Amino acid sequence: MAVSIKDVALAAGVSLGTVSNVLNNPQNVAPENVAKVKDAIKRLGYVRNDAARQLRAGRSRGIGVIVQDIRNPFFAELTRGAEDAATESQLGILIADSDADSDRERFILGLFEEQRVLGVLVTPVENQLELLKEMKNRGNAVVVVDQKSRDKSISSVSVDDVAGGAMAVNHLIETGRRRIAFAGGPLRNLPIGERLKGARKAVKPHVNVSLEIMETDSLTIFEGRRIGEEIISRPENSRPDAVFAANDLLAIGIMQVIVVSQTLDIPTDLALIGYDDISFAEMALVPLSSVRQPSADIGKHAVKLLIEESESGGGSHPQQLVFQPSLVIRESTTAVPPGQHASVQRS
Repeated sequence: MAVSIKDVALAAGVSLGTVSNVLNNPQNVAPENVAKVKDAIKRLGYVRNDAARQLRAGRSRGIGVIVQDIRNPFFAELTRGAEDAATESQLGILIADSDADSDRERFILGLFEEQRVLGVLVTPVENQLELLKEMKNRGNAVVVVDQKSRDKSISSVSVDDVAGGAMAVNHLIETGRRRIAFAGGPLRNLPIGERLKGARKAVKPHVNVSLEIMETDSLTIFEGRRIGEEIISRPENSRPDAVFAANDLLAIGIMQVIVVSQTLDIPTDLALIGYDDISFAEMALVPLSSVRQPSADIGKHAVKLLIEESESGGGSHPQQLVFQPSLVIRESTTAVPPGQHASVQRS
């Protein structure tokens, strides 16, 4: 037979109200009573009925998190940051992967709403916000992560990807590169499009610098390998001397092909820079330069915004929090082609 809250109160020698406060608002209970209740819970093996509590409160203690690819270390780190912030507030995280599929995203959002989660953090597919606006209008707390909210109607936590893209390409130009390729996609993905916009912004003032776009179907190592194969198959006079990959997984895939083929040398023949600065970047075959995003901080601040929105009952004004990226220079971009001069220092 399941242990009830009444059993805990009897064993601890306190009222039902005291047990309830210990479970929900322990800061309002005298320390000695908290200790009595916790001891009784441990001895009896009591497990709270969260379904019943949810019916009374109207919301669960879980936060839904929907990312586009949980296999990507960037999203894993973002989710870990969100979980750390949630745990501090005695909340849990429910993680789902949309696989960049809008129908799958819609299905997961529906499930989370049915489960009455406290709110949802989501990286929306193609920045489609209509469904999120509908959820918000029904009283659900929603925060967009890793993207800006296009019309600022929904709170968001993101990174200035235009600045990040410009940062990466400016670095390549400063190291003497002139035939630069941008690898990434799909380009309709908002962060990817913003990084390309930054790359174009960096190239524009330089009449002797070109920017080629090599669009990918996804941001995976396998797509990176495809780009790498294309690069090494070209004649020397038609291939780039530098690649800005829209994320580190693409860059690592490109690097694997280049290194294994022994056709080109990184960075002498081809400079390579990624984006995100995942843990694998530093441990790559050639340590990879990258534009660092504060992934864990994005997750932490998104949870804080979500809790604020939930506590306000939807009355809070949407906030747009934008982090600035930083450049991490490693061996994959440090060499300068013969006859060129660079003014870049290692950081």
